[in-house]
Amino acid sequence: MEKTDLGRINEYYSLLSEIREEIQKAIVGHQTLIENILIAILCNGNVLLEGVPGLGKTLLVKTLGEILDLDYARIQFTPDLMPADIIGTNILMESSDGSRYFEFREGPLFAQLVLADEINRATPKTQSALLEAMQERKITAAGNTYELKEPFFVMATQNPLEMEGTYPLPEAQVDRFFFKLKAEYPEPAELKEILVRTTGNNAVEIRKVINEEELKKIQELIRDIPVADKLMEYAVRLIMTTHPEGDTASDMVRKYVRYGSS
Repeated sequence: MEKTDLGRINEYYSLLSEIREEIQKAIVGHQTLIENILIAILCNGNVLLEGVPGLGKTLLVKTLGEILDLDYARIQFTPDLMPADIIGTNILMESSDGSRYFEFREGPLFAQLVLADEINRATPKTQSALLEAMQERKITAAGNTYELKEPFFVMATQNPLEMEGTYPLPEAQVDRFFFKLKAEYPEPAELKEILVRTTGNNAVEIRKVINEEELKKIQELIRDIPVADKLMEYAVRLIMTTHPEGDTASDMVRKYVRYGSS
């Protein structure tokens, strides 16, 4: 790695410290959760947040959109939500000369930071509409393929307590999340700070720290960091031991694991 890259790493590390400070203006606690979300974003991955209502999951994602200066969209998933509601649809239009034509109207999935709120409340058909966008950063509608604006992230939330009226996520969709993270209850001191902030008159102003171009440069730099062969070989061995039919699988894996890591 060149000295110029080390200088960029120090610069970007400072920016990440500023991002954490800005998040803490709106979010109390959740240090580990915030750190892991930032790791996923820098690695261009999607995140599934699990936690009971009222822990600040939605506020956290919205705050990130403001700090990173990304186009933000929130989709409230419900059982009657249809794929066209999130992807978009063709609208019949009429020109000034009376001729008619179809015009594609983009859905909220065309944002850069998409909050899929309570994603497990939608039917598997609607959940599956996210697959192409999450994996390939593209959307296909009415035979046409549209490129999504980079960077693109899906931050989904689900409530682990209420099972009535929910649908399990398709395995193919679960595989497209970089992390599944759990939002925990705040500590007593954190809860007191939340009370102070929510009962006072002090308005919180979140400032933009970086823009989409700077974020893409950080992502590119991360991919330029070399990884030792020994570390990659260890990762391969770790994955192979999760395959119950493999030679390196333990007795516990053979007994309890149906499918190994991909």
